Amino acid sequence: MVTHSPWWSRARHADRRPFLLARNRIKAAFRAHFEAQDFVEVECAQLQVSPGNETHLHAFATKAIGRDGATERYYFHTSPEFACKKLLAAGERRIFDFARVFRNREHAPVNVAEFTMLEWYRAEETYDAVVADCIALIRLAAEVAGTSTLSYRGHSVKASAEPERLSVAEAFRRYADVDLLATLTPERGDRAALAAQAVRVGVGVAGDDTWSDVFSRVLSQRVEPQLGFERPVILDEYPRVEAALARASARDPRIAERFEVYVCGVELANGFGELTDAQEQRQRFEHEMAEKERIYGERYPIDEDFLSALSQMPQASGVALGFDRLVMLATGAPAIEQVLWTPPVGRT
Repeated sequence: MVTHSPWWSRARHADRRPFLLARNRIKAAFRAHFEAQDFVEVECAQLQVSPGNETHLHAFATKAIGRDGATERYYFHTSPEFACKKLLAAGERRIFDFARVFRNREHAPVNVAEFTMLEWYRAEETYDAVVADCIALIRLAAEVAGTSTLSYRGHSVKASAEPERLSVAEAFRRYADVDLLATLTPERGDRAALAAQAVRVGVGVAGDDTWSDVFSRVLSQRVEPQLGFERPVILDEYPRVEAALARASARDPRIAERFEVYVCGVELANGFGELTDAQEQRQRFEHEMAEKERIYGERYPIDEDFLSALSQMPQASGVALGFDRLVMLATGAPAIEQVLWTPPVGRT
């Protein structure tokens, strides 16, 4: 493949075209899969008053200019989540959106600043139902791509393999020799206790690291590199303090109904049993934005309309799946740019 030419050169496009056509087939199959289960496809607005309120998610901002010249700030959403939940409050029951989303400061091999997120919700359905959705979509993507495996960087996993469902606490014990739950209460993490364990197993800790910083470092250095190489992994039961939009587990108030899906070391999906307590959600957002301001010197507004809708929203479960990433693994494409019809600026 010619790598010094732009993506739109004929030779390079010819190399990429089989992956792109497979992408279209997978998208069509996913639409049919959802519609067969009485899901409604929605199209959420990309411009929002708040792009999301998680500490380490970064947005692109813009300004709307009125006829009188007055300006108002808007953000390109980092997820259609807030808008989708408003639709659930409005009465929709099963919805999905192939959303174009935007995230700043994205500089990893499987990250791009503008990408397609497949997001879906089931009102009054269990957390396990959306876990099952993820497994079904992974298998369907491989089937449509004409393969039995998902592949990335020399690693392959059978799409039909039964996934391992692994709690975050068990993953920390297995791969990092860290007792995570011993450092947690329902409201917060014990920074000193987690830092001591991290240092003991050789994970570096800075003096100004919070509990969440140490958690993220152990996760990224010791746990995530081990996930999904023999079979897909459902990494389940995240600490409640690491699940800003998920409801607490009925089994253990220290953990939340949040999971992520990993295949070949790549995170494919992030799902929740959705939090519907508006007061608790506000408190979590305020904490996240205080941390964002402390670390990055900025904060995003809280969408008051979203909090109002949340109080009317039914119990629900939802998932955000990186569609481009899954297509990459299903087609065996060597890089995420190969499955993007027009790669973003700087990713050619």
